[in-house]
Amino acid sequence: MDKFGKSQPVKRVEDVRLLTGAGRYIDDVAPKDALHAYFFRSPVAHAAITGLVLDAARAADGVHLVLTFEDLVNGGMDPHLGATLIDNLDGSKAAAPKRPALANGRVRHVGEAVACIIADSLTEAKDAAELIGFDYDDLDVHVEPRPGGTAIHPEAPDNLAFDWGQGDREGTDAAFKAAAHHVTLEIADNRIIVNSMEPRGAYAEWDGDRVHLAFGGQGVWDMKVLLAAAYGFDPARVRITNPDVGGGFGMKGMPYPEYYVLPEAARQLGRPVRWMSERMEAMLTDNSGRDLVSLCEMAFDESLKMTAYRVNSICNLGAYNSDYAQNIQTTLFAKVLMGTYDVQTVWLGCKGVFTNTTCVDAYRGAGRPEAIYVLERMMDFAARHFGVDPLELRRRNFIPADKFPYQTATGELYDVGDFNKVLSRGLIEADADGFAARKAASAEAGRLLGWGLCYYIESILGDPSEGAEVEFREDGAVNIYVGTQSNGQGHETVYAQFLSDQTGIPADRIFVVQGDSDRIAQGGGTGGSRSVTVQNNATLATVATIIRQFTDFLAAQLDMSAEDISFDDASFRAKGSNQHPTMLEVAKMARAKGREDLLRVRERAELPGRSYPNGAHIAEVEIDPETGVTRVVKYSVTDDFGNLINPMLAEGQVHGGVAQGLGQALTERVVHDEDGQLLTASFMDYGMPRADDMP
Repeated sequence: MDKFGKSQPVKRVEDVRLLTGAGRYIDDVAPKDALHAYFFRSPVAHAAITGLVLDAARAADGVHLVLTFEDLVNGGMDPHLGATLIDNLDGSKAAAPKRPALANGRVRHVGEAVACIIADSLTEAKDAAELIGFDYDDLDVHVEPRPGGTAIHPEAPDNLAFDWGQGDREGTDAAFKAAAHHVTLEIADNRIIVNSMEPRGAYAEWDGDRVHLAFGGQGVWDMKVLLAAAYGFDPARVRITNPDVGGGFGMKGMPYPEYYVLPEAARQLGRPVRWMSERMEAMLTDNSGRDLVSLCEMAFDESLKMTAYRVNSICNLGAYNSDYAQNIQTTLFAKVLMGTYDVQTVWLGCKGVFTNTTCVDAYRGAGRPEAIYVLERMMDFAARHFGVDPLELRRRNFIPADKFPYQTATGELYDVGDFNKVLSRGLIEADADGFAARKAASAEAGRLLGWGLCYYIESILGDPSEGAEVEFREDGAVNIYVGTQSNGQGHETVYAQFLSDQTGIPADRIFVVQGDSDRIAQGGGTGGSRSVTVQNNATLATVATIIRQFTDFLAAQLDMSAEDISFDDASFRAKGSNQHPTMLEVAKMARAKGREDLLRVRERAELPGRSYPNGAHIAEVEIDPETGVTRVVKYSVTDDFGNLINPMLAEGQVHGGVAQGLGQALTERVVHDEDGQLLTASFMDYGMPRADDMP
């Protein structure tokens, strides 16, 4: 921090390594002698498997093993993926059909893994897959996100996975009946494919009776517990690691079938086994995002103050429950159901349905962007319906600044906020006063110019507790062990910078250790925008313990009282003495005195409350009516993020979020045909946003 206590925009220290090809991603770190895995995947969306002929594939050149579901079971593991379940309105648990790691008697979406071929080379594995005989009887395909159709799972009649709700249903109904005005709109939130720069990948190896699985993920501890349970192992027999990860966005935050198959293949062969997804394979198998339709209703009194809000959604889960999927459009959507508006009478209902498509789970914000999207669309729709300024309608309904802390209708405690102030600043940043002139200029050029506003609030999610361990190394450097996992956000920079700010240790002497369940005892991983808040809170607790222990040590060395020694974020000060050793110097003294117990300190800490960043996004969009070409020509963001540790990294995250949001709004849309075939399975067909799509 500078002398005024403001954070500095430190450049990312990991960028030189990553941008010059020195990154250590899965494909870089897999053992050189590892065999290659390739998955034979279903070419159809829904069918009963009547025959699977593997003899020719097993005899093919270079092939060491071909695994099926039965082979996994016979190997001694339970090859099923679990999922978090929610409660239905009647109190029963939502449907929980088993999801096999390899298809068991039936395939339920195009791309579902049926068999795994392990060979000396990827080419040989692919060639062997061509020799597999796959016989099946087609079953009716259900792709529309609505109840009905042939049951995909017997546990879910009408393909209804759950029927969930939260809020005051009767009170909301009564408020609508008594309302002076109300508006209704159906809003679709299109499905997207995440398309992280680095596709998913993994390798597995055994050391005696102990297994190591490395994969590109967002944390290691959940997978450690799940893989141990699949084998019936003590978790101590499982090591999970995440190397460098090229983008996650929620999609890499959960287990996938491949992570169960590779360890068993490696066990049976006594050799490491590696797998790396190809792009089309990723489009067919990575969890998708969004994909829901909501019927939204708003009730207002005579002065256009909102009195009630009601949303009933149907969300597409895909062919199975993915890890967090049932929570996304239910409990997580509810976190910010009312956004920044002062309304206490609400109802959110949601039905989840299974379809013969790839699973849907968390994607960049996971439920909260979906909630804000329908809420802000409704505010604009209501303003047009009533013929009022959409800014005025929002201001009239904002939670007043003097009502904080504010308990929302769905149980969140917003700590602080001044939404009018942020919106006013947003209009200045967007040059709202100059819009009329820009609109006239566009009209003169034969184009249409419009602008739109979204005012959002975010609820940080995930485990509010985390641990941090600081180790003073013999070479004078420091390791900080963290329980989160970087997927490209810049954690190596921000964690080192924060520890440096608190201790005076030069940031270039601090090294972040992450993603290894053997080196870090516990952690919550990365997800729900939790990392910086919870991890640095744990760092504060660890630093406090270091300062206390070092103070006691110095006091004993100087024959002084601990009360006479202070620490000023850079060095210790001994009252009445010219002694002012830095933290690294005290660590060196402690090592010389044999006090190794002082040189590795770990603490856990829990945040007392969540963080609720909020802000105004304003887009100007220009359309050529002759061609339909649509361009976002100006995009302004004004955020209230509280204290920023590194403004440059925060801005980078905002830029990425804007690009992904514009991508979904303008170019991205997953399309299946009536047979469940993915029609947008390559970048020739799927509209990933490009640099020239951005303002």
